Amino acid sequence: MIPERRTLNAVLSNMGYEVLPFKATEDNVVKFVPKSVRLTVTASPPKGIEATIALAEKLAGHGYSVAPHLSAKMIRDKVQLGEFVQRLKAVGIDSVFVVGGDAEEPAGEYTDALSLLKSLDSIGHEFTSIGIGGYPEGHHFIPQDGLDAALNEKAQLATYIATQICYDAPAIISWARRIKSEGVDLPIRVGMPGAVSREKLLRISLASGVGDSLKFLQKQKGMFWRFFVPGGYSPNKLIRGLKPAIGAADNNLQDFHIFTFNELEGTEAWRKQMLQRYPSQAS
Repeated sequence: MIPERRTLNAVLSNMGYEVLPFKATEDNVVKFVPKSVRLTVTASPPKGIEATIALAEKLAGHGYSVAPHLSAKMIRDKVQLGEFVQRLKAVGIDSVFVVGGDAEEPAGEYTDALSLLKSLDSIGHEFTSIGIGGYPEGHHFIPQDGLDAALNEKAQLATYIATQICYDAPAIISWARRIKSEGVDLPIRVGMPGAVSREKLLRISLASGVGDSLKFLQKQKGMFWRFFVPGGYSPNKLIRGLKPAIGAADNNLQDFHIFTFNELEGTEAWRKQMLQRYPSQAS
């Protein structure tokens, strides 16, 4: 059996960062993030899907492993989807993350992640990694049986799951065990915020134009107020709660997916501290 501390070290070494497509993101990634850290680039209606694809292309050009969000409601049709696929292929990007998206109205024929996944499959893409979302605490607007049915269908066209933010480690573990027992056998990346200061969060919220970051926080259970306690937020407690389950045979919890809110310097400093706390052990 692999020692628990070594397993956690491997998870910390291979975690991914989610970044927002702002003007300074490219420079800050290059400055603070090692190329061993995989990246995802979000998509939001105020910024537009083009900003997501363009940033992904630039980061790939710097040698990063990057997966842009393909937001179903922001893509018009199969023609535009095909154009994005070709652009990503041209720069060597072999990973995408497919979401339904937050747009109030679809831009075209795609209304949810499943419809885009099916279209993506039909055009013969060459992506080796396709992520989909998971909801350990359920969804505000979708009944649990609907979530389960959608996850089962999407899982057949995906290679991993990244969860929405959940602060309840037992709930995450229980959900991971349940979906595996029900036949969804994809590796799971647990979504959590990085070490984010209150000041940085407020600056990001203002920079987003319409308060995207705060709107995101308000949608996550218990998340909004956690960022406004003294000192900001740290994911250490959640990681400690998840530690016993990482690598266990009854679930597929394998990695962490860090929502950085573009606090890249602080998030990377936190990761290095955690690696020192949980060093790799000799076999």
